[in-house]
Amino acid sequence: MQHTVEDLSPVKKKVAVTVPADEVDAVLNRTVAQYRTRVALPGFRKGKAPMAMIEKRFHDDIYGDAVNELVNGNISQILDEMDVEPLGELSFDGENSPLTRGKEFTYAFTFELMPEMDLPVYEGIGVEEEEPVVDESEIDEVIERVRRGMAERIPVEEKRLPADGDVVTMDFAGFDENDAPVDGVSGENFQVALGDNQVIPDFEALARTIMPGESGEGKVTFPEDYGHKPLAGKTVTMKITNRSLQARKLPELDDAFAKKAGGLDTLAAMRDNIKDTYMRNRKEMAKAKAQSLLLEKLLEKTDFPMPEGMVERYTQNILQNRFQELSREENGLANFAEGDFEKMKEEARTEAEKFAKTQLFLLSVAKKEGLEATAQEMTATLRQIAARGGHDIKDVQEHYAKNNLYPALRDRILADKAMDAIYDKAGGGNGAGTREEDAKPAKARKTKKAVAETEAEDEKDSE
Repeated sequence: MQHTVEDLSPVKKKVAVTVPADEVDAVLNRTVAQYRTRVALPGFRKGKAPMAMIEKRFHDDIYGDAVNELVNGNISQILDEMDVEPLGELSFDGENSPLTRGKEFTYAFTFELMPEMDLPVYEGIGVEEEEPVVDESEIDEVIERVRRGMAERIPVEEKRLPADGDVVTMDFAGFDENDAPVDGVSGENFQVALGDNQVIPDFEALARTIMPGESGEGKVTFPEDYGHKPLAGKTVTMKITNRSLQARKLPELDDAFAKKAGGLDTLAAMRDNIKDTYMRNRKEMAKAKAQSLLLEKLLEKTDFPMPEGMVERYTQNILQNRFQELSREENGLANFAEGDFEKMKEEARTEAEKFAKTQLFLLSVAKKEGLEATAQEMTATLRQIAARGGHDIKDVQEHYAKNNLYPALRDRILADKAMDAIYDKAGGGNGAGTREEDAKPAKARKTKKAVAETEAEDEKDSE
């Protein structure tokens, strides 16, 4: 077997391969012999049929297997000799040279590879990381959220309007300007805790105007950033029936409350636990922000040719995800114009180029630092992916193996490791180490949901 290499670009190569006739015949003979031992033809015992008859009877399958053996074995050998690892899949070209006995077999394959780059110096350049702060008022808010969740509900006997702290059970439905029902705006026995910002402001304000056992209606305008886009910014007539009203009796703020709420011995310990949770979360966010800024600065100093195929793959993946999001929205695709697609395609390519550049830079750092993604790390990451999606780990492993996703998983782990290495050597920290959360007793984690909910609301408000 002989081969020649052609540089199509600094990040793309084409390899032309010539397999001599004697090697072609040897592989064909070996493949025919393997078929002969596995199949039986009428009039012959298995393994006794003439080779020529076997080759004629199973010609397409035999020659297809022989091509696979020649190509796969040769490509692996060639890549080892070149000491390169392709980015993504190889492109094979052998259609114009079918495999024929007694003749040499020629084919070619192209592939992209990691670009050469001069990495900027990142050792000791310094990193600015914001110092996280937690206000006592934030801890108070979390505790109040937990209290409201543990409150005892007492039916309201007196005839009065709903107020803060009450829970209203209602039926509701939305109607448009023609008094036609609005899709997705209705419910029965729907409970709203007033004052907890569970629903849009207009809806809660209307609910406060209706006595128990009575009905009412009013205009409700959905926010412009409402999650269900067909309703965003839309005004409907909301009709509500107040079925019942309950008042919430909050538990006393004492050590017994702390023990019941989070398994902690004292209220002071509960407050400390909430503060620690906030601090860890904000420390992680501050580190992520500092890493992002550091990476941007380093990328600005780094220039290298981009593998076009890699960028195109990322672009198509981004576009596919966008279209899936649109398909889940009411009339999302129906209202999509050609100009919108061109704009989306441009945005997707810009995003893909940025992601590809970041990935290649970090993989180059990983190579420089001698980093590896171990089998244990890959399995641990797959377990996390399976847990988040509620899947069995074996199903996830089979999916990754079937779709050749393990290289991408390895690169993801290497990129994360490279970012941590850059950050630590730049002076931003001491590495990942053991997470503080893992060292906490299990019973000290119960208030984290309330903290996460509060931070999510704060983030939404800031938007």
